[in-house]
This record gives sequence, C-alpha cells and structure tokens, in this order.
Amino acid sequence: MRIIGGRLKGLRLHPPANLPVRPTTDQAKEALFNILYNQFNFENVKVLDLFSGTGNISLEFASRGVPEICSVDRDFGSINYLKSLVKQYELSAIAPVKSDVFKYLELETGKFDLIFADPPYDLPQINTIAAKVLDRNLLQPEGYLIIEHPSLKKLDNHPLFLEQRKYGSSSFSFFGKNAL
Repeated sequence: MRIIGGRLKGLRLHPPANLPVRPTTDQAKEALFNILYNQFNFENVKVLDLFSGTGNISLEFASRGVPEICSVDRDFGSINYLKSLVKQYELSAIAPVKSDVFKYLELETGKFDLIFADPPYDLPQINTIAAKVLDRNLLQPEGYLIIEHPSLKKLDNHPLFLEQRKYGSSSFSFFGKNAL
C-alpha cells in the first residue's frame, strides 16, 4: 500500500498484519483520484471516509491538501494505526473516529463534499449505505458519495445513483445530484 499523489507521494505504508482490512488497490485508487481531481479543488473540500480501516483513502486525501477529513472505523487497532500516522506525518487534517459507521451516520449532521465508503465486501447492509447517507442529506449540493464494493454487486437502487466504474473485482458506485 502506498500514497500515489501529493506531498506524501511514494510513501509506503506497512499496517499491522492483524488488522481486519482490505485496502483499496493502488490501481483503483489512482483511477478514483483521477476522476475526483477533475471535479474538485482538494484544498476546498470536506471529506468523510467511512469504514476507513488503515486510513489509506484518508491519507491520500490529506497528501493532496484536503483540509478536513473525518475517518470513521469501529476497529480499535485500525484507528490507533491511523492516529499514529497522523502524528508521525503531522496530518492535522485527519480526524480519526472510533465508531460503528451506521451509529455514526445516525448522529452526524454536518455536510460533506465527498463521502467515501469502503465497507467489508461481505457486509449484509452494504445495500443500505447510500440511503443512510443520502436520505440524511449529508452531502453538499455538488457533492458525491462513492461506495467501493465487489464488481458483481449492483448498488443502483437509489434515485441519486450516477454510475458504477469497475476496476477488476472491485467497483466504485457514484451517487450525487450532478453527473460526473
């Protein structure tokens, strides 16, 4: 796992082997950030990273100058690993939060420009994530929700679904009010 852009570009991360995570592949991450780079000025966005795990996506956003990133995961080891990286690389933009994502979403009232969710692929509630986020109106009007999921799974059952982009066995489904 490595950072592919920004001030930390090339940094290799070596999380503990016992963390219950499946990091986004470098290929998929590079494709995602190419899409987002053309849509946003990263210096002016607020990001919510759900099921953040090791913080792979949060770190990529921070490396690229995003000023405010909330990283939510329920695993104590993952949150502690991310906190250690935040301290080591002075990434004050990242705020790690230890919480169950669904409980967190029930209480969150802020609005975000980008919400990225990378749930466990076998999570039974994966089909409910879009509704939980979008029906609570957590996105800014020009914002996007992006859910990473197995390519064979379809998440196009919400009216704000825009498109699915496939990268091997993983896909990103995009939701929002404006076409990409």
